[in-house]
Amino acid sequence: MSHFEPNAILRGAQLTVVGAFRALQNPGLFTSEHYKQAALAVLAGIVIRVVVAIPTVGIRVLISFLGLFTDLSQTTWDADVIEGIHFIEHSVLQVPFFFMTLMRYVTPTLDNMFMDSLAWVDQTYVQKHKGENPDDLRAMYYPNLRQYETKGTNSDKNKDPWAAVQSFLMRFAKKAGISLAVYLLSLLPYVGRFVLPAASFYTFNKSVGWQPAVVIFGSGIFLPKRYLVMFLQSYFSSRTLMRELLDPYFARVRYTPQQKKLWFSDRSGVLYGFAVAFFVFLKIPLLGVLIYGIAEASTAYLITKITDPPPPPQEMEEFKKKDVRWDNKHEFLSLPLDAVDKINARVHKHKAGPVDAAGDVKGRQFA
Repeated sequence: MSHFEPNAILRGAQLTVVGAFRALQNPGLFTSEHYKQAALAVLAGIVIRVVVAIPTVGIRVLISFLGLFTDLSQTTWDADVIEGIHFIEHSVLQVPFFFMTLMRYVTPTLDNMFMDSLAWVDQTYVQKHKGENPDDLRAMYYPNLRQYETKGTNSDKNKDPWAAVQSFLMRFAKKAGISLAVYLLSLLPYVGRFVLPAASFYTFNKSVGWQPAVVIFGSGIFLPKRYLVMFLQSYFSSRTLMRELLDPYFARVRYTPQQKKLWFSDRSGVLYGFAVAFFVFLKIPLLGVLIYGIAEASTAYLITKITDPPPPPQEMEEFKKKDVRWDNKHEFLSLPLDAVDKINARVHKHKAGPVDAAGDVKGRQFA
């Protein structure tokens, strides 16, 4: 529970707003290339809406056809069927969210956006503190991180794009299958009302501790099933979203599965607060994919608050052993929001210098 405290979730939501604001200030996001990507994102949003609507439209056509032979004016089952399919698509299976996350494996745009935004965050930091003693400033993130390979020995995901897509499809199919099975079991008479609360207790007890699990189990028995399903899926989808947004970072700094588990656990509250705020915005029709790009750019800002600046690649192994634990978490959560830029300053001795538009440090490189 200590990692999932309300203060951490609130700070994560605050970083959503600040990160998006910082990202949108980057003039690099308004180049012709990114305008083109933005237009494609809106087009992708339209395509996603059309694809997701196909089953519902098909059912409507089938029901209309049946209406030629049966009087449906006195029944409501047709509306119930359509509403049920819509609910399963959007709240149980999260089909629109699936298509948005799938785009990461089709184009490298999001990875490039993360790195460009990371360079902008470094540049903004230097400009913001240019009147201060350079010895008191933190090291840069972009110059060293761009030296890390995104393909190689420890990342099967990055060896073959098609293999990455297959892996993603298998993960989604597994989660979707479990979600659909739990939802269908919840429709059973008598025992069905306990299925979703029990599933939520099991999930939250493993993830964030027994206290919130008990609260959710108790409230889930009395809440309408629809709201509990929406809450659970927003939780799961927010976790998935955060892992996808952090993929450009983990594609370079490759932790072992156990190290990555510890890394996420120590930061779970802040990550959830950051992701769930963006997840809400992703539900905006047509613009969801565009907001996904802003979320990726904002993640670059988030990284600079919850990790230390990465060292050169040859020092990566020692860095990973230390960075899985968030040593200055409580200090970070206690700082006012306008003072979070200082969180890494005191633990680094490297001098900071100006960063050009490409993110390169003029003069000295940083470790």
